[in-house]
Amino acid sequence: MNTTTKYAATALAAALGVTVLAGCGDDGSTGSGASKGTGSKTVTLVSHDSFNVSDKVLKAFTKETGYKVEILKSGDAGAALNQEILTKGSPRGDVFFGVDNTLLSRALDNGLFTAYEAKDLDTVAADTQTDGKKRVTPVDTGDICVNYDKKYFADKKLAPPKTFDDLLKPAYKNLLVTENAAGSSPGLGFLLGTIAAQGEDGYEEYWKKLKANGVKVVDGWEQAYNEEFSGSAGGKKANADRPLVVSYASSPPVEVLYADPQPKEAPTGVATGTCFRQTEYAGLLTGAKNEAGGKALLDFMISKTFQEDMPLNMFVNPVVKDATLPELFTKFGEKIDTPPTVAPEKITANREQWIQSWQSLVLK
Repeated sequence: MNTTTKYAATALAAALGVTVLAGCGDDGSTGSGASKGTGSKTVTLVSHDSFNVSDKVLKAFTKETGYKVEILKSGDAGAALNQEILTKGSPRGDVFFGVDNTLLSRALDNGLFTAYEAKDLDTVAADTQTDGKKRVTPVDTGDICVNYDKKYFADKKLAPPKTFDDLLKPAYKNLLVTENAAGSSPGLGFLLGTIAAQGEDGYEEYWKKLKANGVKVVDGWEQAYNEEFSGSAGGKKANADRPLVVSYASSPPVEVLYADPQPKEAPTGVATGTCFRQTEYAGLLTGAKNEAGGKALLDFMISKTFQEDMPLNMFVNPVVKDATLPELFTKFGEKIDTPPTVAPEKITANREQWIQSWQSLVLK
């Protein structure tokens, strides 16, 4: 899915009782290539908690390059980024993964990354390459969208909402739950989506109307999706009563993947006109002890081997143009062709003001 793209989808797997691989060379919890010297054959990747990759893919990287990967997980993206800012110049690892377009400028303004143009960067979708100085490499995209409980709307003989404007209609009063934009990735993404859709002059009025229509705000994604949303496996167990939730376009495939038995149709759907596109990046940390290993890892992260492994491990979309999505995604997921987004520099200039305005409108 704080403010990064997709750890919430991995959390969904956990909520459904699935053990997710740590995705690391050994136990994935300790060790730092930064302490092993320039000639080290270990490269350390600092990430948010929901980074995940198949063991076979990591072994392929080691076989190809000679480098072993250790992964240092550091909480959610905001917490992980803050730790790197505090230790900038003497980083805990060699590569940082997990900063997205909502926080990218904070990382760049603090000089966290050393410029490096990854091998085969020309295979990466151009619209994800927002840093002209090549300080970060795009790795994945994800779409934050309203999800809906198909059974609820079928039972009520009510069409689910499709757009941001639909959410204001009386038919959907008291049905939506979202996350706090001040501390949750999907919550902030949904706020930014409304700003992109309604404009800087219109989003405040939009939220006044949404509040009047009974939107419920909770602290984070896990509570919203697994305790409040009636369409999720966790929500069903909790007798949740909100059939609309801010989550991800990849949530329906996850519900199918981890159901036993797997249904022929996803129990949840996506309101495709309510989405916000996030792009997640990796970068070579300034002061990294193993620059050569870090560069090799960045190259590998935009290889087809790594890119095609991501969807069913982190529930995100590849950025490499010819990477193939698994059937689970193409069959049960929603392809969001032109979701609204907000330029990173505009987010930087306005993020705190937008959040404060949102808090005063919705939480008071």
